[in-house]
Amino acid sequence: MAKRDYYEVLGVSQEASADEIRRSFKKLALKNHPDRNPDNRKEAEERFKEIAEAYEVLSDPEKRRRYDQYGPDGLKGTGFQHFSSVEDVFGSNLFAGIFEELGLFGLGGGGGRRRRGYDVEHELHLSLRDACFGVTRTIEITRREPCAACGGSGAQPGSGPRTCPTCRGRGQVEQRAGFFAVRTLCPSCRGGGQVIDKPCGDCSGAGRTPRRVAIEVRIPQGIEDGVRLRVPGQGELGNDSLERGDLYCYVHVQPDEFFKRQGDDLICRVPITYSQAALGAEVDVPTIEGRLAKLRVPPGTQSGEVLTLPRLGVPRLNGRGRGDEHVIVQIEVPKKVTERQAELLRQLAELEDRNVTPGRKSFFGKLKDFFTEE
Repeated sequence: MAKRDYYEVLGVSQEASADEIRRSFKKLALKNHPDRNPDNRKEAEERFKEIAEAYEVLSDPEKRRRYDQYGPDGLKGTGFQHFSSVEDVFGSNLFAGIFEELGLFGLGGGGGRRRRGYDVEHELHLSLRDACFGVTRTIEITRREPCAACGGSGAQPGSGPRTCPTCRGRGQVEQRAGFFAVRTLCPSCRGGGQVIDKPCGDCSGAGRTPRRVAIEVRIPQGIEDGVRLRVPGQGELGNDSLERGDLYCYVHVQPDEFFKRQGDDLICRVPITYSQAALGAEVDVPTIEGRLAKLRVPPGTQSGEVLTLPRLGVPRLNGRGRGDEHVIVQIEVPKKVTERQAELLRQLAELEDRNVTPGRKSFFGKLKDFFTEE
């Protein structure tokens, strides 16, 4: 089933400003939160994911430009990722500020006390070879971990947090205006449901302190530049919760000295001599594995012609086969020649002049006639 146009999903025109797009998203997010639609919860979840996906694209200037120009296909390589669940939407940093502003939380209510932690982002740079064949990398990130002094409670040793008197532990307060009721984050406990009278001196009551941690990330074979790779459960801890957010690695594939990637194929340029092009030859060409492969150059090959080595390209992401390697041959003209080489080239030039097809003038002969005509 084809996806709806993102502008249609948010109910805005293609000329809509960033503020108009944000206002429309907020309105639709309130209307379609699954907890507010218990009678048709499943349909609400699908609409909620759809409007989140539309906002992710249209709120980003570069993604919006590419979507306007190329449609959904233009989002490839931008880090765009479909939301597989409503939890993914609530776990994204893109919406955190908006949802807190609206008083929206994850599914099932329960206030903010057990909220999932924020996601963490990391830039991951790979060589083309590692992107082709996959690799396991150990990366280091800084994230907040439970404070060693207070055990994560945020309170001084010997004391503890108490239930917030403003929201009575719910983490939210409700404001009514006529028939409408809006839940917002509790201003006293900021959604935690508890307040601390004697905060820990090491973490200032946060219960978390920044710490450098090492994480192993498995890169699948065939991954492309610009892909956002999700590592579940390696983000920040939630408030008063052991449920972590996710780690998102943004993949950047470095330019390669020999190869350029095009889909699942690889392209490289290989120089050959005039004699190899004219007579045909078998030459060694590099492969992405770091070894040499034999390439047959047919007699009469022209400079710029493309020859193909089947199944020596990029292994496919789904593990089924791999692309091809396309070799662009370039006839290399030597800058210096020996006396013997020069003599043979002059003989060849004379031979080519004598063997011109009878009745057909050479290019230079026609050029001479052109300039001597009156």
